[in-house]
Amino acid sequence: MVDADQTFVIVGGGLAGAKAAETLRTEGFTGRVILICDERDHPYERPPLSKGYLLGKEGRDSVFVHEPAWYARNDVELHLGQTVDAIDRTAKTVRFGEDGTLVRYDKLLLATGAEPRRLDVPGTGLAGVHHLRRLAHAERLKQVLTSLGRDNGHLVIAGAGWIGLEVAAAAREYGAEVTVVEPEPTPLHAVLGPELGQLFTELHRERGVRFHFGLRLTEIVGQDGVVLAARTDDGEEHPAHAVLAAIGAAPRTGLAEAAGLETADRASGGGIVVDERLCTSDPDIHAAGDVVSFPHPLFGTRLRVEHWANALNGGPAAARAMLGREVTYDRVPYFFSDQYDLGMEYSGWAPPGSYDEVVIRGDAGKREFIAFWVRERRVLAGMNVNVWDVTDRIQRLIRSRTPVDTEALADPHVPLDRVAP
Repeated sequence: MVDADQTFVIVGGGLAGAKAAETLRTEGFTGRVILICDERDHPYERPPLSKGYLLGKEGRDSVFVHEPAWYARNDVELHLGQTVDAIDRTAKTVRFGEDGTLVRYDKLLLATGAEPRRLDVPGTGLAGVHHLRRLAHAERLKQVLTSLGRDNGHLVIAGAGWIGLEVAAAAREYGAEVTVVEPEPTPLHAVLGPELGQLFTELHRERGVRFHFGLRLTEIVGQDGVVLAARTDDGEEHPAHAVLAAIGAAPRTGLAEAAGLETADRASGGGIVVDERLCTSDPDIHAAGDVVSFPHPLFGTRLRVEHWANALNGGPAAARAMLGREVTYDRVPYFFSDQYDLGMEYSGWAPPGSYDEVVIRGDAGKREFIAFWVRERRVLAGMNVNVWDVTDRIQRLIRSRTPVDTEALADPHVPLDRVAP
C-alpha cells in the first residue's frame, strides 16, 4: 500500500531516473521523491551528445529532460553532484558518499546507468584520449573536433560501434581526418552482422574515413602529455592528435553488488538482474535503464539494452511497479542513428547466428530500404534506412511471431501488414 508518508529514492539522474520521478508524480504519488544524480548538470538525454549537440546543431539546453524549475515545481528533491556509496537493505537506507548522510527509503530505484570501457594500453592517461558518455565529455570533444577540423588534425577512434561511427561522422563534418580501428570484420558486427555492417563501411569510406578491421590499439604514443600517434597490433603507427575510446560501456553495478543484489556475469551482458516488473532480488528495490538485465518474453532470453528508448520506457515502468501497478516490461528494443545523410531506426534483437537470412525491401544501393532479420520466416528485427513512419508496423511483425512470405516482405509494393500468408 502506497501512502503520502512514504519516501521513494531514485539513484541515478539520467533519462531513466528523471522519467521515473515524473511518472511517480503523474501517477498520483504524493510522498517524498528524492532523485540523486552524481553529475552537477540536471538530468539530460544522451543521444544528442554524439549527434546534434556534438555537431553544434542543437543547443545545450535542448538535451535536458525537464527545465530546471520542473523539479521544485513537482516537489522532486534533486541532489546534484552527489553519489551514493552504500545501501543498507536491512535499515532501508542509502548513504551519501560525500558526507555520510543517511536517507531512508520505502522503495528504491537504481538507475545507475553504464560507464565507458577503458582502453587497457600504454598512453591512455594522455590528455588527448577521450571518452563520450557524459555532457562534459561532449563539450570537451566538440572543442577538440573544432580544433582538429581547423588544423587538419587526425582523430583515431577505437571501436566501430554506434558511438564510434557517429563521432566519425561528426569529425568529418568538422573537417578532421579520421581513422577507425575495429577488431571485428565490419562496423556494428555484433548488432547488424556482416551483411549490413558493410553498408556503414561504404558510407564512411565515401566521406574519407579510413578503416582498419581485425585490429586493436596496442599503444597511444605521446610526448609532453600530447598525443602523437596510435599503434595497432599489426605494428603500424597511425598519426593522431586525439584518440576516442569507443569500445562499449559497462553497467554500473558496484552499488548493487555491494548490497548483495543479484547481478549477471559479463559473458551474458552483465547488469542488475530484475524480473518482468523490473524488481531486483530485493522486493523493495527496482532497477531501470542501461544497468538492468531483464527477461524478454518475446525473445526468450535476458537482455541488457543501452539505448535511449530503454531508459525512456524503463524508468516509467519501474515507477509504476514501485507503486504496485501491474507491469510487464516487454518493449521491443529500439534505437536510431544519424550519420551524414543517412538516418536509420532499428527495432528488435537479432545478434549474429540467431537468424537465417536478411531480407532487403527497397533499394540498398540508394540507401533507402528496410532490412529484416528473419529466422524460420519469422521477423526478429527490422532496420529502416531513410524510410520513415514504419517502426510501428515493423514492431508489429516482430511481436506477431507469425511466419511471413519473404518474397512479399522484400516487395515494397506489398503493404507490410499483408506479408503474412
